[in-house]
Amino acid sequence: MINFEEELARFKPSKEVEQAEDVIMNTNLRDMTDIMQEILKEKEQQ
Repeated sequence: MINFEEELARFKPSKEVEQAEDVIMNTNLRDMTDIMQEILKEKEQQ
């Protein structure tokens, strides 16, 4: 039978997951708000 407490105590996340988290958190992704603001600025300049 699986001892979940023991398994959780031995768990270590893989380096790849930690690296992916760092990349995702440090990437400046544009969202819909950024896109809408850019469109409005372009409209104001016309």
